[in-house]
Amino acid sequence: MCLENTYQGTPLHIISTRHKIFYSKYIDARVLPRARRRNNSNNNSKMGILERIADIEKEMSRTQKNKATESHLGTLKAKLAKLKRELLEPAKGGGNSEERGFEVNRYGHGRVALIGFPSVGKSTLLSELTSTESEAASYEFTTLTCIPGVINYNDAKIQLLDLPGIIEGASEGKGRGRQVIAVAKSSDLILMVLDAMKSEAANTTYAHKQILTRELEAVGLRLNQTPPRIYVKKKKSGGVQVSDTVPGGLTKIDRKAIMNVLHEYKLNHCEVIFREDCTVDQFIDVLEGNRKYIKCLYVYNKVDALTIEEVDRLSRRPNSICISCTKQLGYDRLLESVWNAMGLVRVYTKKMGEKPDFVEPVVLSEARGGITLNQFAEQLHAELPKQLKYALVWGYSTKHMGQRCGLKHKLMDEDVVQVVKGTAHLDEGIGRFSQTKKDEPARIADRVKKKKLVS
Repeated sequence: MCLENTYQGTPLHIISTRHKIFYSKYIDARVLPRARRRNNSNNNSKMGILERIADIEKEMSRTQKNKATESHLGTLKAKLAKLKRELLEPAKGGGNSEERGFEVNRYGHGRVALIGFPSVGKSTLLSELTSTESEAASYEFTTLTCIPGVINYNDAKIQLLDLPGIIEGASEGKGRGRQVIAVAKSSDLILMVLDAMKSEAANTTYAHKQILTRELEAVGLRLNQTPPRIYVKKKKSGGVQVSDTVPGGLTKIDRKAIMNVLHEYKLNHCEVIFREDCTVDQFIDVLEGNRKYIKCLYVYNKVDALTIEEVDRLSRRPNSICISCTKQLGYDRLLESVWNAMGLVRVYTKKMGEKPDFVEPVVLSEARGGITLNQFAEQLHAELPKQLKYALVWGYSTKHMGQRCGLKHKLMDEDVVQVVKGTAHLDEGIGRFSQTKKDEPARIADRVKKKKLVS
C-alpha cells in the first residue's frame, strides 16, 4: 500500500480523526522540501550576522574616539567589514526566484543609473531625456523593474537606466534593494535623484542624501572617491613589514591599528606600503578588494517650488545640479555634466588622401579600457595593434598637426587619427628570424630544380 494512504502500516479510513491530524503534520514534516529547510537555515545564519553587526555598531557608538581607542575602533571596523561581506554573499545551493535581479544588456558607449527614493521624478526624467516612455504617477513605487533608455548626445549613445525606488535598509535586501544596487554597480555613472522639497530645501540637512550614500557604501560602492594608494603583498614568511612614502609620516592611522587590522584578516606575513595618508576605513577597503569607485552626480528635482536663494545654495554644492521636470529646466547643464563626468572621448578616423569622417566617431573612455591609441586600434580591429606601424594624429593631444604617434599615446576629444600599417607584424621577425612557417624546403639540396628550356 502506498505510504501516502497509510500511517505506520494502518489504512487511513481506520485511523480516528485525532490521529489523522497528527498524521497530516507527520507527512508535512517528511515531505518538507530541502530547499525550504535550506532557506530557513540561511535565514537563521543571516539573522545571527545581523545581530553581531548590531552589537559591533552599538559598541562603536559607545566608544569614545581619541588616540587611545583608535586601534580598538580599527579592529571593530575590520570585524564589521567582514560580517557585511558575509551578509552580501549569495546563499550556496542555488538562488531563490525572489532574489533574481533585473540586469539589462549593455548598450552604447556608457551606462548611467538613476538612484533615488520613490516619487522623486526618475521615470519622468527618463521620458524627457530619451525616447522611452516610462510610467509615471502620483503614487510611490510606480516603477517595479529596470527600464532602459538611450541618450543621443555629442554623437555618442549613453544608456540610461530607470531603477525602482529604494528605501532605508536596501543594502539588507528590503524592497529589492540589493537588485537595484547590483545594477548600479555595473554602471559608469550614478545620478542620485533627490526631491529638493523633502531632502535639502531651505535650511534642512542632507537627510535623504546621507541615507542613500550610506546604503550604497554598505554594499561596497565608493562615491566620488579615488582608490587609496596602498600596496599590499602577501608573503609566505618574513613577518609584517610596514612602510610609507608620505612626507611627514602617517597622521590618520598608527602602526598599532595597522597591525590589529592585519591580524583580524589573518595576514601574518605581508608587505604594506602607504603612498598617501589614508584612514583605517580606506585601509580596510584595500584589504577587502571588492570596492568599486564610481562617480556620482546629485540631481535636485522640483526646484521650481523653491526660492532663487535656495536654488542658488543647492547649485553651489559640489557635484550638484538643479532641474525641474515639470518646467523642463536644467536639462542642458545636466547632459553637459554627465558628459564631463563620464570622460568620453570622440576620435574620428581618416583615410589616406581623403577627408576625415565626422559622422560616426570611435568613442573611448577611461572606465572602458582607456583612451590610448592601442584601445582605439582594438576597437577598429582586434589584430590592428599588431599591424600598426604608426598613426598620424591631428588635435589637442599633439604638439603639431599630423604628429606621428605610437600605441601608448593618449588621445583627446575630437582628435583625428590616420592609421599607417607596417609591412611586417611587430611580433614576427624579418628574414632568418621570421617565425612564420613556409612551404619551401629547409635545405638547398631538397629544392626542386627547374626544367631546362627547350629551344
